[in-house]
Amino acid sequence: MLAKVKSMTNIGLHCEKIEIEVDLSAGLPNFTIVGLGDAAVQESKERVRSALKNSLLIFPLKRITANLAPADIRKIGPSFDLPIAIGILLATGQIENTDLFQKSIFIGELALDGALRHVNGILPIVCKAIEMGFEKIFLPQVDANEAAMIDGIELYGVENLSQLVKHLTEEEIINKIKCLNFDKLISNEKFSTNFSEICGQEQAKRALQISAAGAHNVLLNGAPGAGKTLMAKALPGILPKMTKEESLECTKIFSIANMLSKEKPLVTNRPFRTVHHTASAVSIVGGGKIPRPGEISLAHKGVLFLDELSEFPSQVLEVLRQPLEDRKITISRAQGSISFPAHFTLIAAMNPCPCGFYNVPHSNKECTCSANQIARYQKKISGPLLDRFDLFVEISPVKFKKLISKNQQKNSQQIRAEVEKARHWQRKRFSHTNIATNSEMKPSQIEKFCPVSSEITKLLHSAMQRFSLSARAFHKILKISRTIADLEEKEEISLENVTEALQFRSFLAEKNL
Repeated sequence: MLAKVKSMTNIGLHCEKIEIEVDLSAGLPNFTIVGLGDAAVQESKERVRSALKNSLLIFPLKRITANLAPADIRKIGPSFDLPIAIGILLATGQIENTDLFQKSIFIGELALDGALRHVNGILPIVCKAIEMGFEKIFLPQVDANEAAMIDGIELYGVENLSQLVKHLTEEEIINKIKCLNFDKLISNEKFSTNFSEICGQEQAKRALQISAAGAHNVLLNGAPGAGKTLMAKALPGILPKMTKEESLECTKIFSIANMLSKEKPLVTNRPFRTVHHTASAVSIVGGGKIPRPGEISLAHKGVLFLDELSEFPSQVLEVLRQPLEDRKITISRAQGSISFPAHFTLIAAMNPCPCGFYNVPHSNKECTCSANQIARYQKKISGPLLDRFDLFVEISPVKFKKLISKNQQKNSQQIRAEVEKARHWQRKRFSHTNIATNSEMKPSQIEKFCPVSSEITKLLHSAMQRFSLSARAFHKILKISRTIADLEEKEEISLENVTEALQFRSFLAEKNL
């Protein structure tokens, strides 16, 4: 007898419908799973056999063939345990085959006693199931909160195989999972560092505010102990709040990577990912035999922070160049290509030389590095990568008077309010486009949204010649000027806005990096 059950699998962030066909035939008892499954899929045979027996259900002593169709898609993970078990129960007549199974998805890993265990990527599966017109999804109870983020389909959290069988035979009905209220899940997280706690460094604070408002990349350069890392870690407190769409998009990535909290399976604060300089290229951009999202994808819609930038191997840094432009990463393997989103803001901190005191103003310490050491240290970061930074800030040591000063500083809440206003202007401006922030503007959009006067044009021409700026750098200056104008709630870009934007570019030329 033949039975068919629907399930789904994740391929990156994309989901594919999988049909499990279970056939029982006469012959010596044998259990075969076909359809290009990995080791975890093949091991389903033993889990399903034990789960059926320990749930007091009949495991047939026949020739069993389970086909996972389409056969040309590689199946990964133990999530097919439940649909295979349901297929066997249908084929043996222990469950009546009704129209219910045509519009239902079954997914879950079985324990040997029949209990259902957590599986990765539930949220993308639920979204795809709704898109494809399915009406019901049966999934592990432990994943119920994650699935409840989405409305528009009947969700059933199942604790064990026996409970599901009783539901399907109408002996004991499982209650539907209620959809969660997104607004109630948003937390007012208290960040560890507030901008009001940082003494001095007004220019660096301003750069980070501009970065938060327009999603611009920032490079902080300065002596050890000047506060580069402290300011970068204060950045999450001024980032704009996430929309529901952004939150769900990030949650899908964390779901695939199995990094969601069971208590709160929703990403409500913009990701802030800190990467150590010993990290490999694969861990940063993603990959592996079974491609998984890397740090740049986990930082999607948030921030990727690289401390001690010059300590990273050159080959690791160079892999960031394409994602910074394309805002996605495509990982190619023999089985095919998988794309992950990587729309992140890059914040990096570095010292000017190995000892950290080369040409540092307001410092009593002299550099002890040779010219060759300094050149070799700075050349680790290539020109093309440097050109992808929007804002360059030189951070000097804070003077003693400022450290003990009691002058009131702007706190993170106040700065965030200004950033939110700037983002509001951008949402209004780009409402009919597919972009969200000033940093995403293309040349045609820059021409449309960043008109400048003849006086500003002369200033930009002079700056291009003096600093030998590239076309990319020219466009970045205009984008930053647009963001500064948004922070000031101005319709037009002023000469002062462009002058301030140029100040964040002159550091690169003067340092000759």
